[in-house]
Amino acid sequence: MEFIDVINERYSVRGYLDKEVEQEKLEYVLKAATIAPTGVNNQPFKVYVIDSKKYKEKLSKIYKAKWFVEAPYVLAVVALRNEAWVRPWDSKNIADIDATIVMDHMILAATDVGLGTCYVGAFKKNYAHKFLGLNENEEVVLFTPLGYGNVEPRETPRKDLNDFVVYKD
Repeated sequence: MEFIDVINERYSVRGYLDKEVEQEKLEYVLKAATIAPTGVNNQPFKVYVIDSKKYKEKLSKIYKAKWFVEAPYVLAVVALRNEAWVRPWDSKNIADIDATIVMDHMILAATDVGLGTCYVGAFKKNYAHKFLGLNENEEVVLFTPLGYGNVEPRETPRKDLNDFVVYKD
């Protein structure tokens, strides 16, 4: 697929088939995480691959939507705050930004191989932290189911380019 086709085809999948994801497709998606750009290339993240059937009950406490656990996998991107670059002039730790870019790379790679995903940021942080066994320097940033979608995309109106692009004179 051409890149523009990948970004146009991606949508938030909120329904999945009970169909296994081929190992080579899973690895393709995970490989995309390894090539995501991060601040000074510190790569301050982990990707958790969670078996949805095995952990259905625990995952359902993290995010209640039924479709969240329908796909074979749920991926979690965890930022490693103590390994991230910190802007020296304002002390902004960019671990969350790096982790978000990682998730975006994986989601686009999934689209490229015909898999569905959905960014999930509205999860219960405390449950997620405990479930993954994280320490105080680790922060779950995003989740996504990963599998074959069984729903059509919803209409998602987009702003016009002129509504958000500003050319500085």
